Amino acid sequence: MDDQTQAPPAGPALAGLALGRLATKLPPHVWFGISAIFHYLGPAFAVLLFQHVGVLGMAWLRIATAALIFTPLTSPWQTFARADRPTRLLLLAFGACLAVMNCSFYLALDRLPISLVAAIEFVGTIGVALIGLRSLRNLAALAVAVIGTLLLIDVKWSDDPFGLFSAFLNGALFVGYIVLGHRVARSGAGDGIAGLGAAMVVAFLVVLPIGFTDALPAFFSPLLLLAAIGVGICSSVIPYICDQLAMSRLPRASFALMLSLLPVTATLIGVIVLHQIPGLTDCLGIALVVAGVAFHKPASAN
Repeated sequence: MDDQTQAPPAGPALAGLALGRLATKLPPHVWFGISAIFHYLGPAFAVLLFQHVGVLGMAWLRIATAALIFTPLTSPWQTFARADRPTRLLLLAFGACLAVMNCSFYLALDRLPISLVAAIEFVGTIGVALIGLRSLRNLAALAVAVIGTLLLIDVKWSDDPFGLFSAFLNGALFVGYIVLGHRVARSGAGDGIAGLGAAMVVAFLVVLPIGFTDALPAFFSPLLLLAAIGVGICSSVIPYICDQLAMSRLPRASFALMLSLLPVTATLIGVIVLHQIPGLTDCLGIALVVAGVAFHKPASAN
């Protein structure tokens, strides 16, 4: 579909999530901002749990938590039953993308600095933003945002080939997440949130045999299980819902450009949670990223 096509009215699933009115009243940028915050809170907590449940075990618990939450709220089986064949294939592809993306992301974080993983992840989003550029103004906005991101991220190449492979795989699948997520948000799969719920069930079925063994220790430790559930909510429930609400009202290129704000939220979380005070270069990078996003015009406004 064309990126400027408006999303369908909120459906029953969205109303059931008590987001119907907020989805239309709040600007899409607000939803993106919430997603950007939780995008880094979840992984920060997950890394702390790797030594207890393993990398793939943590990915399994994250996706399982999201699937268990979405299933009663969105009735994924009804979504599949009502969808036509192209929409079903879209949901299957989106679910498989979510599953492999989450696993490769955690495998990369286990071996590489998060700054390098984030840098590789952002490379793909630049391509998505470039595809949707329709003016010199937006090209300049993207260039400013990219320069700011490069200043924020200390890119260090690693001699870990598997870690690099996982990071690049995650980056490629993150592009797939943007493209497929936009199509789901603007498809006939309920209100977008219903489509997300159906895709999350597919993602769980994909990872079910992969990380179950590693996840078993969590079922014998209530505190560990609660922590893993918290990671799932922070990583795969709150941000994915907010992404769908933003994607349904933002052109794909605009959403891809706004992803350059993620290093900003990472820096702020570092200050608040980890007491990592940014230097002058970091502050300059933040300013350039914010300026680039502010200067950008959505495609419908060009």
